[in-house]
Amino acid sequence: MIERYTRPEMGVLWDDDHKFGKMLEVELAVAKAQAELGIIPRVAAKNIQQRAKFSVRRIREIEKETKHDVIAFVSNVAENVGEHGKFIHFGMTSSDILDTALSLQVREAGRVLMSSLARLTEALETQMQRHAKTLCPGRTHGMFAEPTTFGYKLAGFWAELGRNRVRLGRALDDLQICKMSGAVGTYSSQGPRVEALVAKKLKLKAETVATQVIPRDRHAEVIWALSMIGSGLERLAVELRHLQRSEVSEVTEGFTRGQKGSSAMPHKKNPISAENITGSARLLRGYLLSALENIALWHERDISHSAVERVIFPDAFILCDYSVHRMAVLLEGLDVNKKRMLENIESSQGQLYSSHVLLALVKKGFKREDAYVHVQRLCHAMAAGDHLKDQIKRDPVLGTQFKNSELDEIFSGKAAQKAIQGVLKKWL
Repeated sequence: MIERYTRPEMGVLWDDDHKFGKMLEVELAVAKAQAELGIIPRVAAKNIQQRAKFSVRRIREIEKETKHDVIAFVSNVAENVGEHGKFIHFGMTSSDILDTALSLQVREAGRVLMSSLARLTEALETQMQRHAKTLCPGRTHGMFAEPTTFGYKLAGFWAELGRNRVRLGRALDDLQICKMSGAVGTYSSQGPRVEALVAKKLKLKAETVATQVIPRDRHAEVIWALSMIGSGLERLAVELRHLQRSEVSEVTEGFTRGQKGSSAMPHKKNPISAENITGSARLLRGYLLSALENIALWHERDISHSAVERVIFPDAFILCDYSVHRMAVLLEGLDVNKKRMLENIESSQGQLYSSHVLLALVKKGFKREDAYVHVQRLCHAMAAGDHLKDQIKRDPVLGTQFKNSELDEIFSGKAAQKAIQGVLKKWL
């Protein structure tokens, strides 16, 4: 996934070199804090700061023997430090460094993702403004309902994206956690003051009550937030896929020179980006199930969560960011067929405006139930080539209720445009 990823700024955050780099950042902060608190010699901390480094290749060599990646990492750093290497990882357990380093990785990954979400928000807002007055059919149950505008159609996805950005921000903040409480979280190897000082240095928060690990409800919430973003993207992707169907043809994904839609059918322009985003959302929801399963560990800890997180955290962040980026590109290059949208409105034979006729009749004194029956009667009796406006004019009951100018106004779509303009103006 990382090799094929088009946005390396996210992928690089999850490679081994960066992971061990975050672990080293934690170890250096701990050594510095311990020296300030008089737990280890200041000269040792100074030497550690100056000489601590690692080699992924060397770590893997040591790991072949130890069968433990954290021990291999600590051993490699210690051998580079020399005499004072014995103070590396002093008073710590593996999860102290792993969980705290993961918090740092998540923070950085969250910043990249937030940047991508900002781009997608801008892409949506641009299309909302551009098509605020572009009339198109609104549909419920896949059937014609009432007129809307394409800009307003996108506004619902824009609002949902805003909520998902807030959700992600909360989840990311809740995982900005430092844990230095030792083997079963009792601070028996070093007191809470070390954890508090390390947290301050790393701009994290000390865990409230830990076992040997940071409780995994925090991690599950982050993956939940990513899956919610994915589901929101899927909702938009499904809408765009429907609008690209041949018989609808209201929008088309950008198609570049030399691009091919099918190996067999040269005419094809398929909604491949929207389909890819839909598939990605399914994966993200699958990662959420794994994250929820990780919450229930044995006693103070086991490592059943570890292998899972080595997959789901890199994959979920990379995949979510990829999906957000791809949706932004899709929207930026989206071809909106205004003419086709109007043709589809007309293909409803005026029935898209049935609710507007109903309300107009109520205003003229009809009981709502009676007005509903009359409008439904005309709609259901229409044949090919008929139009609801003409049917009303010819109807002995409703024909006398409207002036031609009133019917022209109702069937113009201006009421929807005016109402939508007022709503969008408050947001954009």
